[in-house]
Amino acid sequence: MARSDAVENRARILAAAREALTADGSTSMNQIAQRAGVGAGTLYRNFPTREALVLAVYQDEVTRIVDTVPGLLAKMPPLEALRHWTTDLVEAMRRKHGLGDALSPGAHQAISEQSYGPVVAAITELLDAGKKDGSIRVDADPGDFLQLTGALWRAASTPQDRAPHMLALILDGLRTHR
Repeated sequence: MARSDAVENRARILAAAREALTADGSTSMNQIAQRAGVGAGTLYRNFPTREALVLAVYQDEVTRIVDTVPGLLAKMPPLEALRHWTTDLVEAMRRKHGLGDALSPGAHQAISEQSYGPVVAAITELLDAGKKDGSIRVDADPGDFLQLTGALWRAASTPQDRAPHMLALILDGLRTHR
């Protein structure tokens, strides 16, 4: 099989798994293979275990979100870019939380360790843009911001979604008061 076919199969499997597992965390590996239009052998060659597949879905999602930062900053002011980006991150964390039941504590730890660096780098880029244009306080810390967003995805999973209001308060706290 050509290298491009293998890459395409992997991408199709990840897309099918993201959709299927977000809708129903108990979707079987065979159902995911069918949905992706690949054989079980192809699925297991790429992802030998269900946990490996779920970890790859998370990692793919983190990469996708992190990669949106430059485009957001090109289109809008830093605080607005941070609002959009954080809303996307909260949605992803919400999905991750739903999928997370199938994972071992070790896998949860691996996800946190793998995604921490890229996510903090993305937040740093957003905060630095705001510090540079004077819209974000110079003492704003990416680690603090990430910790605060943890409260957002928990608030988002309640019947009355408090996340948008809470995010507005966090962003207001980051704003320079001229």
